[in-house]
Amino acid sequence: MSGAAGPEGQVIACGEVRTCLLQTSGSLSRDGSARLLRLRPDERVRVSERPNPYAVSPDLLTGVDCALPSASGRQVRGVGTVAARAVLTGGRVLQATALFRAGDRGTEQRMPWGHYLVRPGVVVPVGRLSVPDLRDGLLSAEPPAAGTVDLGAIAERLLTDVLEHPLLDRRPPFKSRRTRLRWAAVLSEGDGGDGAGGAVIERFTVADDRLRTLSLRLPGPDPAAAAAFCEDLALHDWLLTTLVTMVERSRLGSAEGPGAVLSLRPAVDHLLHLWMPKARVNRLLAPLWDALEREPGFTRQWHTLVQRIRDQLTLQAIPLLCDALASR
Repeated sequence: MSGAAGPEGQVIACGEVRTCLLQTSGSLSRDGSARLLRLRPDERVRVSERPNPYAVSPDLLTGVDCALPSASGRQVRGVGTVAARAVLTGGRVLQATALFRAGDRGTEQRMPWGHYLVRPGVVVPVGRLSVPDLRDGLLSAEPPAAGTVDLGAIAERLLTDVLEHPLLDRRPPFKSRRTRLRWAAVLSEGDGGDGAGGAVIERFTVADDRLRTLSLRLPGPDPAAAAAFCEDLALHDWLLTTLVTMVERSRLGSAEGPGAVLSLRPAVDHLLHLWMPKARVNRLLAPLWDALEREPGFTRQWHTLVQRIRDQLTLQAIPLLCDALASR
C-alpha cells in the first residue's frame, strides 16, 4: 500500500476500515485463512501465528477518476488507484481496508493511465489540492457526495466478496454489527528521525454506533504504517463495541439464573483472547495507543467488562459446586 507520487509538499493518506465477524461457525485455521484471502493468484497471503493468528491478503487496486472529498465543496479531480486489502485476525474477525495517498501538488492536466498505474495506491490531483480540505471532507459523518471517490464502498465490496467464499458455512456463533473507521493522516516527509513526539492523534470521534473518524499527524511518508495502526484500532474498537452489546443484551446482573451468563459463552469462546493492542503496530506509532488508553480508555473498559463476566461465571458456579458437594 505504498508508492511514490513524485515531488510533493503536504502529503495525506486516507482510508476506511470495515470490520465484522467472519460469517462461519468456527475459527479458520492457518490454511483456511490463506485460502479465504487468496484474492490474487500471482501473490501469496501473508500469514503469521505470533502473538495471535493473523492473515493479510495481497493488495487489490481500483482505478478512480472522480472528484476528491471536500469540506468546502471545492471541486478537485483525482486520478489514480485505491489500494484495498483484507485482514483476518484470530481466524475470526474480518476487516477490509481501502486507502490512497495524495500530495497537494498535482498535475495541470490528466495524464495517460500508464502514469498512474506505476504508482499503486496513489491518487494524483488535477490542479492544486488543499490537504486540510480533503481531510475534513473525508472525515465528515455524511455519506460521500455523488461522483466523489468512495473508500467505504470499495472496502465494503471487498468485504462482501470475501464473505461469499464457499469456505464459510454462514452460521456465525452470535449476532454482531459491522463498524466503520474513516481515517486521514497528514504525513510529514521531513520528520523521519526517531519519530519521538511526531505521531499525534488530532481527533478521534464516535460519530454514531457504527462510524468512527480519526485524524492523525504522523512522522515519515509511510501510509502502510498508518493503515496498520488504523486496522488495529478498528479491530479493538469492534471487539469492545461487540462485547458491550453482548453484555447489554444478556441483562447480566439483573436477570436471574444461569441464562444471562450462558448467553455470553460465545464471547468467552471467540472474543476475549483477541484483545492485544499494538501487537502489529509500527514501533514509532505505538505511543498513539497510550493516548487512546488515557482517553477514552479502551483497555480499562475491556478489562472491566471481562472481569464482570468472569465474576458472574464464578457466582453461577458456586451453587453447582455446593450441590455437587452436598450430594456426596
